[in-house]
Amino acid sequence: MRRLDTTIWQVPKANVKNLNKHATLDLIRFSPSGISRIELSRELGLTRAAVTAIVGDLIKAGLVRETNGQFSRGRRAIALEINPQGGLVVGVDIGATHVTLVLADYLAHVMDEVEASLDIFQGPQVCLPFVDQFLRSWLDELGVNLAQITAIGVGVPGPIVTDAGMVSGPPIMPGWDLFPIREWLEKAWGCPVTLGNDAEFGALGEWAFGAGRGVDNLVYIKVGTGIGAGLLIDGQIYRGTTGCAGEIGHVTIEENGPLCTCGNRGCLEALAGGRAIAQKAIFAIKAGARTTLSELPSVEAISAMDVIAAARKGDHLSQKLVQEAGYYLGTALANLINLFNPTKIVIGGGVAQVGDLLLDPVRKVAKQRSLKVASQAVTITSAVLGKRSSAMGAVAQAISLSLHQLAEAS
Repeated sequence: MRRLDTTIWQVPKANVKNLNKHATLDLIRFSPSGISRIELSRELGLTRAAVTAIVGDLIKAGLVRETNGQFSRGRRAIALEINPQGGLVVGVDIGATHVTLVLADYLAHVMDEVEASLDIFQGPQVCLPFVDQFLRSWLDELGVNLAQITAIGVGVPGPIVTDAGMVSGPPIMPGWDLFPIREWLEKAWGCPVTLGNDAEFGALGEWAFGAGRGVDNLVYIKVGTGIGAGLLIDGQIYRGTTGCAGEIGHVTIEENGPLCTCGNRGCLEALAGGRAIAQKAIFAIKAGARTTLSELPSVEAISAMDVIAAARKGDHLSQKLVQEAGYYLGTALANLINLFNPTKIVIGGGVAQVGDLLLDPVRKVAKQRSLKVASQAVTITSAVLGKRSSAMGAVAQAISLSLHQLAEAS
């Protein structure tokens, strides 16, 4: 059984029992139907007595509980699972135009979720106080005290400097560069905060709860205002030297193409991102194209989601723009397939909600342009969790942070 190495805790190397305790927690967490002490002993290479002692500590700390497992040879097996009543966590997905909040227990059961509009271009001094107040008001409505939240995961659309808890040179987050996001939020909320890239959290969310379950080599593509990729290689999130791994939105597709927010021309994001799709629709309407989009109150305010909605209703221009975005995305994915040879590519984000209208050209072009042996081994599918992928990845990371800190203290 392979487990994902997503935890951000650090333990003394000399304390072998603590290391085994953390490994035990992860095995229990990511076992779909629970796991027995015997199975833990086999997976960890420990004696049953050692496993019993570790499990006893975790049960005493309220992190793990016993449950009835599957029948085996007429006997009911006692399985172990994370205790959902151990605490509450929140997953926060901050996008370019929205913020999504998800409240969950330690088994990642979603208790409530809410979304609001947000303009990332307003910078951290405006956006973070808004997210703070939005979270507090929402929890008040639910009757949940902020003090009950044991950890919060926050995803943002930029390259993460993990140790510092900030972003570095984010193309679509002007004013956020090197701002101490995690420190600001921890002071505001009074609980541990884990900061991550939204596409990486999307990969984690789909790996743990969605289309990527059991897949060791997984790529999650978030197609929203911008385009990013979360890379899961050999069961581990790959971030690169400076956290910039997965910035597929800034791969050059057309040498002299449209100007991108990063300053270069012809980037995938400038051709197939949500902002690009909306801008193309506006230009087409001004050029006299026939489309139902021209009936909207303000042509200048047309968004990618307006184009998606119109495409679903059969608008020819909107469908053409979505399919064109799929062509560019498929071209970029062909390069990614040849480079990383993944088992599965999961496409999520707001633009991906249009479904096969986007995915069909993506699959066709990716297959045509990638090596045969690699293209035959990969499956390209839509996110099972939909727009919730990144928020659920943030939930998973918050659970890891909380559980491992509590285990360290027990």
